[in-house]
Amino acid sequence: MLSRRQQHCLQGIGIPLWRERSSASRPEAEETRDIGDRPRFSETEKQGLSPNSLPAVSAPPKETALDGWDAILDSIRTCTACELAQNCTQKVPGIGNRKARLMIIGEGPGHEEDIRGEPFVGRSGQLLDRMLRAIGIEREQVYITNIVKCRPPNNRDPKSEEAQQCRRYLEAQIEQIEPRIILSVGRVSAHNLLGSNQPVGKLIQQMHQLPGTEIPLKVTYHPAYLLRNPSAKAIAWQDLKLVHQLLQ
Repeated sequence: MLSRRQQHCLQGIGIPLWRERSSASRPEAEETRDIGDRPRFSETEKQGLSPNSLPAVSAPPKETALDGWDAILDSIRTCTACELAQNCTQKVPGIGNRKARLMIIGEGPGHEEDIRGEPFVGRSGQLLDRMLRAIGIEREQVYITNIVKCRPPNNRDPKSEEAQQCRRYLEAQIEQIEPRIILSVGRVSAHNLLGSNQPVGKLIQQMHQLPGTEIPLKVTYHPAYLLRNPSAKAIAWQDLKLVHQLLQ
């Protein structure tokens, strides 16, 4: 309920006071309304409702321009655009060389990544490190991130709307890094980057370009999949050799 001072201030700037319609105050409320259930104002109140006296309506806040790494990271860390932000321990923006020739994009943070705030640090990350070393690349030489920057509950796949909310961050990272090639690891990563729903096994069979750019994009199996299906490592090895050739 407004205080007398607040009521006086509102009347002073021409804003009529509305009374809540309840069973206790219904007779009084009915007296102030006509047939169309429209409020009946005095002449003084009508004059106070001129356009120039109405309070200005603020425009919705504009999105922060992601024109540098500080702006990108700050926006990711303060983002509350989807439900993932409410359940994660911390955001996982990405890590690595910000001028890397090779950019690796996974699906989403897992349990270990959520705890440490760094992508690919569990068993999958250890396998990825070994895969990179096999073609003469250290982890510090590449930039690694994910489609979404918060861990999905129970490590489920990110929903399409969640991935869409993170899309501007990923695009800004790609623009800053300007990689020579992108390695997309896993189904969720490939489908979101390419706008495709084809099986990973089919997407692996050809080279792609990141839509809207001239950046080559190679799809491969996610390290977590390789841990469950060791026979697929031979295919992933061929993918890595192709990436190595393109980097030369």
